[in-house]
Amino acid sequence: MKTNKNILFSDFKPVTKQEWVDKVTIDLKGEDFNRKLVWKNLNGIDVQPFYSAEDKLDFLANTGENAQNVINYREIKVASAESGNALAIKAIDEGATGLLFSLKEQVSVTKLLKNININEIAVSFVLNEGAIGFIKDFFDFSEQNLNNNKNLRGYFDLGIISNYVTTGHHNILQFETLKHIVNLSSDYPNFKAITISGTPYLDSGSNQVQEVAYTLNSLIYVIEQCFYIGIDVESVFNNLHIQLAIGSEYFIEIGKFRAFNSLLHSIAKTYDVSDFDYTLTAKTCIWSKSVTDAHTNLLRATTEAMSAILGNVDGVLIDAYDKEFNNPSDFSTRIAGNITTILKEESYFGKVSNPVDGSYYIEEVSTQIAEKALELFKAIEAQGGFYKAFKMEWIQEQIAEIRQEKIKLISQRRLPMVGVNKYPNLMETVPSQVLSAGATSDSKLLTPRRASLEIEAVRKVTEQIVDTSGKRPIVELVSFGNLTMRKARAAFSYDFMGVSGFEVWQEKSHDSSKQAAESSAKSESDVVVICSSDPDYSESALLFVEIFRDINTDKVLLLAGNPVDIMNSLTAAGLDGCIHLKSDVIQTISGVQKKVQKNIKSLQL
Repeated sequence: MKTNKNILFSDFKPVTKQEWVDKVTIDLKGEDFNRKLVWKNLNGIDVQPFYSAEDKLDFLANTGENAQNVINYREIKVASAESGNALAIKAIDEGATGLLFSLKEQVSVTKLLKNININEIAVSFVLNEGAIGFIKDFFDFSEQNLNNNKNLRGYFDLGIISNYVTTGHHNILQFETLKHIVNLSSDYPNFKAITISGTPYLDSGSNQVQEVAYTLNSLIYVIEQCFYIGIDVESVFNNLHIQLAIGSEYFIEIGKFRAFNSLLHSIAKTYDVSDFDYTLTAKTCIWSKSVTDAHTNLLRATTEAMSAILGNVDGVLIDAYDKEFNNPSDFSTRIAGNITTILKEESYFGKVSNPVDGSYYIEEVSTQIAEKALELFKAIEAQGGFYKAFKMEWIQEQIAEIRQEKIKLISQRRLPMVGVNKYPNLMETVPSQVLSAGATSDSKLLTPRRASLEIEAVRKVTEQIVDTSGKRPIVELVSFGNLTMRKARAAFSYDFMGVSGFEVWQEKSHDSSKQAAESSAKSESDVVVICSSDPDYSESALLFVEIFRDINTDKVLLLAGNPVDIMNSLTAAGLDGCIHLKSDVIQTISGVQKKVQKNIKSLQL
């Protein structure tokens, strides 16, 4: 018996999006919907908590195709042709399908690529300015070893843009080298001669809109320079390789790559180029990585690679998780390569055609990134283009503004980084030598860096205290009163103070504030954190501080919470400060360290 679905559901009228919002607002008990649930991204994008058919967009065109054979790149730093070849062979045995050779000096192409089947393995090269001899030798080698010229895949990277923005060095004669490369590579349609890298932008703290816009601005600059020396625009687009960094904002990154593909096609159309072949590779970024709890970098790299593949890139380069503080080991290098292999082969990321197409959320994010990036792109072009904007430091200033906002959010723990400002590994000891002393920068340049440098500098001070005194400072969490609140605030304090690298004792509960004060004042700890409820603070916090300071005047005494009505009296009695959700972790812990250092020095004397 057939049932008419219209009759079956006739009693249920369609629910509008506004009705959903009204219902959620009731559940929020009157709190503002936008303030509570809409995510305000640093790209200026408002991400809604849910989407419906009413949000259907005119989807972006030309967002790319999910690569069925995503190239799994491994970087090979070439000290000599023989050692570079050995590392390359090892990489292929471990599953790499692409090799990125980083050369400082010219080496023998034949020795470097010995026993490497360039019909199956993509080969790419980061080269210095005087590499034209190597390039000629490479194409001679290719001609002798290819079954079909279309089999040669990869790219050359002369660092025309990336070197300029990070060092300030720009040799206009590099474009003459580009002209030679374009001519030499003309018979190899899948090998790209012109690389433009946007990785320094994201690695220096930019948002995704800026990375997309500035990369496109630099493309326009390269097109103009190539045109002056006789390289036609269509040849530029067909020889184009783009490299972008991958940040940790999963869905935003998916949208970024899709938006870039769409905008690139739009720009090509303005040059009357409608059909062209380019490659887009993604590299895990420096910004999101950490030295503390470094194995977390494996998780970051995994989600970054996922977002890049779903964003329709052609290749992925994943750095070893310990690259930021160590010479990568065989283990860390192989694990990095395995991430892409697992995603391609076991998770089927490279076997499903465009799986994110049609997702309202991702389509909306992609569209907004494209719109905002295009707006910024046009603003830079209106001011004279990429070269002038960078020379006048407009680009650097705009990135610095976003970078400082990110650092502020990290310090306030509103932008969480596992193992850095949230959920620190208190069992971990990190040598002071591998920790950063803080960020240094030149306003005229972009400096790729970790987001965690300022917090690393705080941790470094702790490790230096341990090195000089032989003692790791101890934090004691002392609680009394309301069970629920003291447990919650003790857990918060454990996490907050753990960022310091101090030894943090588990919470010690007491029957009264008097007992808690006397016990903690006499213990071996260096820092004491009072953990209880606001009503208990109103009743007993002042007594706690007075008793504590009568016994001990040296220890750092903090309170978990923010009882503003009694703070003046607590401070007058000897409380050093409070820690709460709005506390700045860097400022707070730096202040604690100064007093702890002073006390340890006085004890040593």
